[in-house]
Amino acid sequence: MKHKSNGLVLVEDEKQWPQILAVFIACLSIFSNGILYAWSSPFIVKITQDKDNYNITEDEASYFTFIPAISMMLTSFLFSKLCDVIGRKRTLLLCAIPHIITWILKALAKDVYMFYIARLFSGMGDACGFSALPMYIGEICSPKVRGRWGNALTFFLFLGQFVINVIGNFFSVKESCYICITIPVCFVILFSFMPESPYFYIMKGRLEEAKESLRRLRGDKNVNEDFIKLKADVQRQISESGTWKDLFTINSNKKALLAGLFLRTSQLLGGMSVFTVYTQYIFEKAGGNLSSGVSSMIYIGLCVVLNLICMHTVDIFGRKKSYWVSLIFCSLVLFFEAIYFIIDQFYPELDLSSLNWMPVAGMFLYIIFSSFGLAIIPTLMLGELFSASVKGKGLNLLSVAFALSQIAITNVFYFLSSRVGFFSPFLFFGICTTISSVITVYIVPETKGKTLEEIQQLLKGNTSNNNNETKQ
Repeated sequence: MKHKSNGLVLVEDEKQWPQILAVFIACLSIFSNGILYAWSSPFIVKITQDKDNYNITEDEASYFTFIPAISMMLTSFLFSKLCDVIGRKRTLLLCAIPHIITWILKALAKDVYMFYIARLFSGMGDACGFSALPMYIGEICSPKVRGRWGNALTFFLFLGQFVINVIGNFFSVKESCYICITIPVCFVILFSFMPESPYFYIMKGRLEEAKESLRRLRGDKNVNEDFIKLKADVQRQISESGTWKDLFTINSNKKALLAGLFLRTSQLLGGMSVFTVYTQYIFEKAGGNLSSGVSSMIYIGLCVVLNLICMHTVDIFGRKKSYWVSLIFCSLVLFFEAIYFIIDQFYPELDLSSLNWMPVAGMFLYIIFSSFGLAIIPTLMLGELFSASVKGKGLNLLSVAFALSQIAITNVFYFLSSRVGFFSPFLFFGICTTISSVITVYIVPETKGKTLEEIQQLLKGNTSNNNNETKQ
């Protein structure tokens, strides 16, 4: 029908807007996560230098970066379980509670321990968001919408990181708390009007509610055909045994888990999270003509813009190819950075003052090359890989693995840069990224244009229908 009339094409395209609206409003939760995640970048410096209001050392403040990861690891099981008990929507709404508590505690904080408690609540928000949001987006979107807008999660995460770097350059700790606390409040108000995932309703046998959810998401009263297919897909998936043992013994689940673990850890081993947390620290060490604050704002701002652009390229080139190419180019940039700092550290007789712009330029190149693969593919595929029967358990395990890796890699970066030399973390990340580019070819499945059921059939090795781009 699409080729007969431009008017009909427009009508079909307009039917995507309810899904896109739901995705964007849901992503306000991860926007708040992004703000809290990168909060340490501008405020560690401010807090440690402000001896009038805080008597906190750099060593004490260094714990701000990985306390959230510990909390995320300890609480992700709870929120993954809640996704299957009270629903994806209600679990996601719970994100607002730890976020609001975090900002209140930071506004009232006078000592380091209050900040530590606040960072624990921040990690609970991370656990809640990363447990529920990928699941929600993956389940409410058709393949076309998921391909184009599924990366809104990453976009809003980077947008939050950019916003807090801007706020951190102009406002105090307390003032920033009063500004940022409005975001989770707005999220609760707006997201309350969004539909629950039809997957969840079908899993619970609430078929009329599932059909109504589908009508709202498709913008169409006649969803019988879509509903019948979705119902069959979900019931087939939940008919499978969904124990913890099945996650490790059933072949399709093992493939999904292995791919998910690889994507999450390879993203961290590529330096993404470390560069976000230590943005200003890196630019201070790198030098250059711009201040570290301005450089960090440009850096994160570039992340936001490029991520918005590259949200649409993934569905053109595919997940696997985009990730592989991104890893290759990122590794080249990381090796370039390592070489520069090796020369700077071990050959002081060489004058590099005229080239002090190169490390900063290298970081910007890193963002360009990571934006279409390393930065977005792992998060996009979180909600695609697992069968409905084990999705909560799979995402929980990935959250724990992500938190453990984040703690380890953040400490590796700090140890290597302070004890070995500033070149060493870049060399380490470059080697890891090169190895990851090879592993990608064998582990990462191509999910472009496929429904969640078709992805399960692909993982099972049933390839006969993999090329069908049916409605979800």
